Amino acid sequence: MVRKKINNYSGRNFKKKREVDKITKNERSALMSKIRSRDTKFEEDFIRGLKKITNVKFKCNCQLIKGKPDIVFNKRKVCVFLDSDFWHGWQYPRWRHLLKNDFWREKIEANRQRDKRVSKFLRQKGWKVLRFWEHGIKRDEDAMLKKVKLLLS
Repeated sequence: MVRKKINNYSGRNFKKKREVDKITKNERSALMSKIRSRDTKFEEDFIRGLKKITNVKFKCNCQLIKGKPDIVFNKRKVCVFLDSDFWHGWQYPRWRHLLKNDFWREKIEANRQRDKRVSKFLRQKGWKVLRFWEHGIKRDEDAMLKKVKLLLS
């Protein structure tokens, strides 16, 4: 078997055709229901690392600020969003054709638009906004943590 070279960080083949789902609708529904919007492994790892390198107090998943940032440094007016590759649509135009139906396309497109609106709004209100992709954190968490620390100093 010959493997095709894939040139993207996620290691996914965006050129493939969408295949028929191998599991039933109920099984897929059960799997999707287990996906959480917060406290994911990459978020917990990032927050743990942030606690080690900074002495500045921060809140997690702050609902009082528009967009519910994953990490908020209130006194310094810094918001950090940790965006998952799928739900926030990293390189979405390359793989949108693989989605099963319009529901998922509309959902991810709405998420992308909301992310832009929220970032713009917060910046206009004087906040510094950082957005990190899941694959970036997994690939080089230390570099992302340094960016946060640099912005705080």
